[in-house]
Order: sequence, then structure tokens, then C-alpha cells
Amino acid sequence: MSFPRCLRVSALLAVLLLAVPPGLQARPTQAGTAAESNRVRDRYTKREVLIPMRDGVRLFTAIYAPKDTSRAYPILLQRTPYSVAPYGETAFMAQLGPSTQFQEEGFIFVYQDVRGRMMSEGEFVNMRPQRALSGAAVDESTDTYDTIEWLLQHVRGHNGRVGQWGISYPGFYTAVGMLSGHPALKAVSPQAPIVDWFQGDDFHRNGALWLPHAFNFMVSFGQPRPSPTSAWPTPLDHGTSDGYDWFLRLGSTGATRRYTKEVAFWNEMLDHPTYDAFWQARNLRPQLKDVKPAVLTVGGWFDAENLYGALQVFQALARQSPATDSCLVMGPWSHGGWERTKGDHLGPVQFGADTSEWFQREVLFPFFMRHLKGTQDPLPAKATVFETGANRWHSLDAWPPKGTKPSALYLQPDGRLSFTPPPPDGGADAFVSDPAKPVPFIEQVAIGMPREYMTADQRFAGRRPDVLVFRTEVLAHDLTLAGPLHPELFVATTGTDADWVVKLIDVYPDDFKNPDFEEGGPIWDPNPNPMGGYQQLVRGEVMRGKFRDSLEHPAPFTPGQPTRVAWTMNDIFHTFKKGHRVMVQIQSTWFPLMDRNPQVFMDINQARPEDYRKATHTVFHDAARPSGIGVGVWSEKQK
Repeated sequence: MSFPRCLRVSALLAVLLLAVPPGLQARPTQAGTAAESNRVRDRYTKREVLIPMRDGVRLFTAIYAPKDTSRAYPILLQRTPYSVAPYGETAFMAQLGPSTQFQEEGFIFVYQDVRGRMMSEGEFVNMRPQRALSGAAVDESTDTYDTIEWLLQHVRGHNGRVGQWGISYPGFYTAVGMLSGHPALKAVSPQAPIVDWFQGDDFHRNGALWLPHAFNFMVSFGQPRPSPTSAWPTPLDHGTSDGYDWFLRLGSTGATRRYTKEVAFWNEMLDHPTYDAFWQARNLRPQLKDVKPAVLTVGGWFDAENLYGALQVFQALARQSPATDSCLVMGPWSHGGWERTKGDHLGPVQFGADTSEWFQREVLFPFFMRHLKGTQDPLPAKATVFETGANRWHSLDAWPPKGTKPSALYLQPDGRLSFTPPPPDGGADAFVSDPAKPVPFIEQVAIGMPREYMTADQRFAGRRPDVLVFRTEVLAHDLTLAGPLHPELFVATTGTDADWVVKLIDVYPDDFKNPDFEEGGPIWDPNPNPMGGYQQLVRGEVMRGKFRDSLEHPAPFTPGQPTRVAWTMNDIFHTFKKGHRVMVQIQSTWFPLMDRNPQVFMDINQARPEDYRKATHTVFHDAARPSGIGVGVWSEKQK
């Protein structure tokens, strides 16, 4: 398929903690040129207001209304902790709405600093718990309700319908906004929303701390704000671009506190090392009930931050609010890539088309037009999903797709991987895990979390002695896996705790050449075919061993005792093409992406440098202990 190139520039970018210079981390960006701002100025008026909430706190709000008053317009709302800049009624954004189509069509665009952030009054609370859990008089859903009610009463020229959208943290505010119950809120699109900061979004994966992402974000974002301000906090200057070295030299996770004396939420995070009431109150999933607006949840298969949140919002609505008009879109995108990039590649991995422009034109824009303007645009499919590897879109009536057959890829002796259970004498593999020399998560120097790690070549890791590698024979036919992955490992350790990282990898043929990727280089280039033999990460996740049975009640390993460790990894929809191989890598460190485990059962956030110890880990693969990964196998014929 071939889509026209998208020439849009994003109007309001949420925070991206990627491989950017230290001085730019966690800073919101207003992209665009003066000419683009002038185009907005020519067609829209702007005013800034303080909207009172039911408790008297006033929220700073920028309202852009079409100058053409010959017709009524719906209101499209975004609530954000990342600033509604530029401030001042004579300063205009470079683009309004999720894409240029919205700006050209005409909506009343409303951007609001949430309670306690930037120019709004009040106290900011990260992922503020719902009133039912906190006992407070207000929460983000009441603020959404009060904002909509004020807009309907004080903004001229609206048609009585309101929509809301946002990416990442604004996606969380969108997901909470749909709980407001305001009858005018007709359609919402939570995109990469945060739902649970301990189990799978942003800052933790099954209890393991996503160290550079969480720290770099909070050390800036979490700084106290004595009074309303338009200034963004000053980020930390690490003094280096080498995150592996910088975080290793800290010595321990708790040593980060020397930089966070005034960053309350970071210290609260470290003070709550298990899934206790602090984190449970910030789990949005149980609240997603009886949702009235139509919902279009959007996520990216290669979103390093909130892939979990997108999938969980869709699944929670299906379970708890079955009457809701709820649809899912999953594309080949990094975090927010559907609005911020063409979506045609990630690193050297190509997707064959401008997937972002197609999504905006064919799915997102028609969704809001139908629900906010009453057009006859077609409804989106229940699940609009991109099949990576094969690089094609599917419109499905369910996710995971109907007809997906459960199966399993089993670890075998001699580094083999197959759909056949291992033999009775299949044995085991062991490796020494040394926290002083952890396995890097990417083969590049970065102070943060480069988005490309989600598709990065894994050959560098497989060459280490502390990484186990298992691979299939060359595939004789295409193999498509769909839905969640279910690792089940039978392991033992000489320590009392251990992390278990499982990576599912697509191994390209040695002679592979991607026609969409400009390979080669100067005649002296030693690697004229970088995609030949490429080991593309498709999905990788961790289970912190002490949480294997419960995130609330961790338990130690008994040294030397075989133990089952099983969990669920985020969904995939990927085709391993004929001629490729499927690979699984298993390791216990992944640094500095996740914090180091001392391999001693303890509160890791209290660990001292001397607490980190070597341990020998064993993974069994015999008939009695068949380690492997549960997968869903799908084909077009099963659709």
C-alpha cells in the first residue's frame, strides 16, 4: 500500500524522554514556524481564561475559536500537565488539534493546564486518585466536568458536543475525563494513556524500576512549584551522555535521592517498593465502568512508555463497560508516533508506508467527525491493527483476533526453540549474573531511553555469556503471532532474588536487504548490508522474581530450588517471514533500562553497594520443567 506523505507538524507535544541532550529532557516542545502560527491566527481567535472548579480553584485555559461564526462548532478539549504554551492572547500555537485536518475543518479547540501545573491554581497530584478512593471533594473527572460545563455556558458558537483527546499523561486525563459523566462529552480518544505506574506503564514493569526513564522525568517534572508559572523546571545536567556509566557509578537505586531532595513523588516512589495502597489508588482500570462517550483508544506496538496502558484501557472497557462504543487502534509506532512522526520506520526497521497520515485521515478524523459533527463517516472497526513484519493494516471485529490458536514455543537443549515440548532429558542452561557488569539494553550511548530500543538489533546481547539464546530452524512458512505472550520459566538461583528478562526476537536472513532502507555506504564501509542477520526485538519484558506470585507480597527464592516464574507480556501482532527465525533471549540484567537487582531478597531501594552480589541462575527445559513462551498463532484464513 502507498499513502501520501504527511507534512503536518505537531502542535502540542507531550514529554518524550528519548535520546535527547540532557538540557532538553522532559521539556514540552512547541513545534512549528511563524508562518504556521500565522495560519492559525488568520482563522482563529484566542482568549485565555481561569475556569473556576467546584472548590474555587481556577484552571488556566486557552480557547481557540474559529473566526467564521456562520456555523456552530464542537469543542475539542485537551487537558495537560505539560503546558498550553505559548502563553499570551497574541501568541498562537503552530497547529491546533491532533492533525491539520481538524484545524482546517473547524473546531473550538480548548487547552487546559491541569490543577497545580504551570499557570493553573491548586495542588498537583501525580495520577490523582479518584474521589471514591481518596475521599477528596475533587478529582480529575470533576475538573473535567466543571470545565465542560463552564465552556458550554461561556463560549459562543458551539454545537453542544464535546470531544477530548491526549497522548501519554494527557491520555490519562482523557481516560479519567470519560468518567466525568457530563452528557455533552460525546467522544474521547485516550492515546498511550497511563493506567498503572507499578505494573506496566512508564516507571515500572512488574515491580522493576525503569530507571533512566523514571528518574530523568521526575527529577525535572517533579520539582516543586511555589506558585503558578509558565516556566518549565530546569532538567538535571548529568554531565555526560553515557547513561550506562552514570547510573552504574551511582552505586545503588537509593543513591538517586541525593538529586531528589525536593522531588516529592520520586521519594514516594522509592518509599513504596511494593504494590501497596499508594500504587493501587493510582490503578485506573477498576474505575473504567459505565462509560458513556464513544472511545477510540490508540497505542503503538513499539511504545516504550505506555503500550501497556493502551491495551489495558481497551480490555478493561470490554470487561467492565461492554455497552460502551469502544474501539482500538494499534500501529507500528513509538510513543506518540502517530502524531509526531510519519510512522514509516523505527531505526532501520521499515513499515512500508506513512502509517500515521493514514490513521489520522482514515480513522481518527472520521471518528470525531461522526460523533461531534454528526456526519455519516464510517465507524472504525472494533480493532484497527497493524501487522508488523508483513506491514499491513487489518480491520478486525475483535482483539486478539478471532481464531487465534494457543500454542507455545519451548526452550530445547543446544539452544534450540520449537513448538514441540522438550524431551525428558532436556537438561538446563546456567549463567552467572553479575550486577557489577550488567547487560546493556541497547548498543549505543544514551542518557535516557532511546525509542529505537524497542526494535533494536540484539546481536550484541546474544554474544554475552550471561544471556541465554534459543532459536528455531529457518521458517519454511510465514508465522504470525497475535495477542499477549505468556512466558513460563522453571528456574533456580543461588541467590534469594533474581530478575527474569525474556525477549522475543525476529532474526532476519543473512542476505536480507530491505528495499525501503538505504543500505551500504562508502566503498570502505565494513558493513554494507546492516540488515543482513539483523535480530529485531519484537517484545521484551521482565518479571522481578520476588513478585512472581504477588506484586503486593514479595517472596524470596530458596537457593537451588527449582521454581516456576510465569507472567503475561504485552500483546504483539507480528509475522516472522519465511526464511527468518524466531529467537528467545533470557537474561537477568537490562541496564540501565531497569534498575539492578542485588540478587538478595530485600527492599532494593534501600540496598547499599555492598549488597549487590553475583549469582548463578539456571533455566530448566526438560519434560517435567518445560520452559517456554505461550503464544497465539493466527492466519488470514482464521479471520
